[in-house]
Amino acid sequence: MPATGATSDVGTEAAAAVDGRSARWQSHRETRRQELIKAARRAVHTLGSEASMEDIAAAANTSKSVFYRYFGDKAGLQQAVGEVVLLQMQKRMREATEAAATPREGLYAMVSAYLQMAESSPHVYAFVTRLATGDASQQDAIAASGALGHFFDSVSEMIAGPMREQLGKGKEALLGYWPAAAIGLVRNAGESWLDSPASPFKPDQETMARQITDWLCIGIAPELKSTTPTVAREIKKG
Repeated sequence: MPATGATSDVGTEAAAAVDGRSARWQSHRETRRQELIKAARRAVHTLGSEASMEDIAAAANTSKSVFYRYFGDKAGLQQAVGEVVLLQMQKRMREATEAAATPREGLYAMVSAYLQMAESSPHVYAFVTRLATGDASQQDAIAASGALGHFFDSVSEMIAGPMREQLGKGKEALLGYWPAAAIGLVRNAGESWLDSPASPFKPDQETMARQITDWLCIGIAPELKSTTPTVAREIKKG
């Protein structure tokens, strides 16, 4: 009969071997998953945000069953690609903000970095921010709980950062509301700009970033002030 200590050693070695194989398999699976995410991103960049799972799989030289195995469905793939893309956008925006000299320039740098990355691959941006199934309210609920929601939560905090120094203490209550409103303005104005067709009147990325920054800091009061006399005359005439 083998000694108890010997039996224990054999069991420990067997468990270690199983754990080792499991770790190698997990590592292989994660590597393969990242490869599929990169391939999907390239495919969407070329084919467009409405590319089907079959189209994406063909572009990746594999079968759609492989994508379903790793991501479950198209929404799962969108979530996975979104986690990678939006993390990169968040990193770029943070770096831009940290390099800025003033709070206002920090806001501009952040907005500019956001628009640059969205404009560089609008198909991919649409793919990760606009889910393919369900009505608008369902899409918003899913997006808010996933990569997109985490992304904009982080961006809201980044936007609040440059303003804390400018507003000073005692304004925490106001500051708590402002970032949520600000991120809505940045996202909606940015996406409207991104979706608008090219024309002589469409501002370039730098001009649009400056305009959004002005809206964040001072609103549209200057534009309203310059048009108020005309509006008043029209009302009086009417």
